[in-house]
Amino acid sequence: MGKQGNQHSFLRMIILVSTFGGLLFGYDTGVINGALPYMSESDQLNLNSFTQGLVTSALLFGAAFGAVIGGRLADYNGRRKTILYLAILFFVSTIGCTISPNAAVMILCRFLLGLAVGGASVTVPTYLAEMSPAESRGKMVTQNELMIVTGQLLAFTFNAIIGNMLGENPHVWRYMLPIAAIPAVFLFFGMLRVPESPRWLVSKGKNNEALTVLQKIRESKRAKSELKEIESAYEKEAKMEKATFKDLTTPWVRRVVFLGIGIAVVQQITGVNSIMYYGTEILKDAGFQTEAALIGNIGNGVISVLATFVGIWLLGKVGRRPMLITGLVGTTTALLLIGIFSLVFEGSAALPYIVLALTITFLAFQQGAISPVTWLMLSEIFPLRLRGLGMGVTVFCLWGINFLVGLTFPVLLASIGLSTTFFVFVVLGIGAILFVKKFLPETKGLTLEELEQRFRSYDNEDADVMNDNKII
Repeated sequence: MGKQGNQHSFLRMIILVSTFGGLLFGYDTGVINGALPYMSESDQLNLNSFTQGLVTSALLFGAAFGAVIGGRLADYNGRRKTILYLAILFFVSTIGCTISPNAAVMILCRFLLGLAVGGASVTVPTYLAEMSPAESRGKMVTQNELMIVTGQLLAFTFNAIIGNMLGENPHVWRYMLPIAAIPAVFLFFGMLRVPESPRWLVSKGKNNEALTVLQKIRESKRAKSELKEIESAYEKEAKMEKATFKDLTTPWVRRVVFLGIGIAVVQQITGVNSIMYYGTEILKDAGFQTEAALIGNIGNGVISVLATFVGIWLLGKVGRRPMLITGLVGTTTALLLIGIFSLVFEGSAALPYIVLALTITFLAFQQGAISPVTWLMLSEIFPLRLRGLGMGVTVFCLWGINFLVGLTFPVLLASIGLSTTFFVFVVLGIGAILFVKKFLPETKGLTLEELEQRFRSYDNEDADVMNDNKII
C-alpha cells in the first residue's frame, strides 16, 4: 500500500510540475489586458491602435508557429526535454518584454513568448495524456486547463492590484510582466526531477527505460501489461515511414486530423478569447466605468476557475461528446441574449449588469465544458507516431483562429457594435454544434491504443460509421 501511495504521489508531482506550462500559458495571454494601456503612453512605448494590436496579437501569431515546432520537437527530443527548452524560452522572452525599450523589441519578444505558449499548448497535454492511466486521463489532462484559467485569473488580479497601487508610476506595466518569470523557473527545475514519457521512450526503442518509468507511476503487474500494449501499438506503426505531412494521404489519418482541426476551430469560434482579451472593453461598452469593468473582469476570471473544477469533475461522469454539445448550446444562447439585450436595453443602467451576468454565464459553459473537452480530446485522438505532428497541425489552426478573433474583435466592436458582433458569434456557434453532432466520436473510457484501433477501422468501413451510435 505504501508503494502504491508513493506511485500516486509521484504521479501528482508530475502533474503539478508539468502544468506550470499551462499556468504560464494563462498568465502570458491574460497579462496584456492590464499592461497595454500603461505601455501605450507617449513617454513609454508610444503605441497607437495599430501597434497595440500588433503587441497583443504577436503572441498569438507566435503561438501558432510554436504549436507546430513544439509538436515536432516533442517527437524528436522527447516531451520532457522540450518542456525544459520551453521553460527557458518563457523566462528569457518574459524578461525581454519587461525591459523592451520600444514597440519593435516588445513585438519581437511577444512573438518569442508566443512560440513558448504555443509549444506548451501542444507538449504539456500530450505529456500528461501519455503519463496517465486510461481511467483518470480526463482528470489529469484537464488539470492543465485548470492551470491555464488560474494563470489568467492571476494576471487579471495582479493587473488590478499593481494598477491600483502603482498607477501613478509610468513604468507600472514593467512590474506586471516579469511575474511570469517565477513559474518559468519552477517549471524548469521541476522538469529536471520528472521522467520522460514511456510512450516516447518505446518509440525510441528504450523499452527497459519505459518499464522503469511505468513502475514508478503504476503497480507492477499493470506496468508490464501497459508496456506490452504500447509496444504492440508501436510495432504496428513502425511499418509506417517517419511521421510527415505525407501521412495525411492515408484516409484514416486524414480523418483524425480533420477531427482535430474541427475540435480546435470549434473551441475558438465561440468567441471565448474576445471576452478573455477584451472583457474590460466589452463591459465598458455596455456602460461600466473603467474601474468597475476591471473588477468585473476579475469576476470573469474567478468563474473560469470554478467552472473548470466542475468540468474536471464532469469528465469523470459524462461522455466528451454530450458535454461538448451542452457547452456549445450554453455559450451560443448566452451570446444570443447579450446581442438581444444590448439592443433592447441600450443606454439603460441595467445593461452593464445584464452583460456581466451573461459573460459569466458564457464562461461557465465555456470553461466548464468546451475548453476541458477540447484539450483532452486533442491529446487523445492521435496515434503515437503522429501525436506530435497531429497536435502541432491542429493547435496551429486553433492559434490561427485565436489570432484572427483577437485581431478582428475590436474592429468589429467599433464598426458594427456590441450586439451585431455577438450575433456573428451566434451564427458560428450554431455551425459548431452541427459539426460536433455530425462528426465527433466518443473517446471516454478507451485507452489511447484502443482509440487508435477504432480510427484505423474507419478505413475498412463505410464513412457513415462516423455517425453510428455504437462508436459515437
